[in-house]
Amino acid sequence: MTTISSVKVTPYLVADLLAEGERMPVNVHVIDHPDARILVDTGIRELHPAAADMDPRLYPLREQNFDFASIDMVVNTHLHFDHCGNNHLFAGKPIYVQRRELEDARSKQGYTINEWVDAPDIEYVMVDGEFELLPGVRLVPAPGHTDGMQVVVIETGGRPIVVGGDVGVWFGELDEPSSEGQLRVLALNPEAVWLTHVNEAWRPRSV
Repeated sequence: MTTISSVKVTPYLVADLLAEGERMPVNVHVIDHPDARILVDTGIRELHPAAADMDPRLYPLREQNFDFASIDMVVNTHLHFDHCGNNHLFAGKPIYVQRRELEDARSKQGYTINEWVDAPDIEYVMVDGEFELLPGVRLVPAPGHTDGMQVVVIETGGRPIVVGGDVGVWFGELDEPSSEGQLRVLALNPEAVWLTHVNEAWRPRSV
């Protein structure tokens, strides 16, 4: 198994949503790998009637001095609207998604915002199961939140770091895992798991 000694994960707050009466952050994550920069998920594109009940507040990447040109590839953990809305900003760059996820997003009514999934010039690379994205970085299916959910596992030479999207929406779901994806992530004995809707990384409770 290939490992990498130097890797940095940086969260970017791109929106927040109203969920059960409280504001919930929406973060995307940049992985700085020696060979490439990877963006995990892309956030919300604009205010849209399909998401009006969640009262999105947007913090666009364009207003955060985000270096779009430096991104070499994109990973969608899944294709719910708050994870794929800005895919169009990376047209022409490979966007990795599980085949099952893309098929569900295109076929299931009310699953997502379809015009965001299939915006012009988006180049999806469909993955079936585990996939080595770069040396020391692999995509791992983590079904639960959606059937086609995937996470990004970074092998550091010690315990791995995971960029997990919605494998857990809040820390409690990883403290007491129940879905196949959550159990799979916890079985990796990760040092940290970055989630979309929490601003800090989850870390295992010390014993």
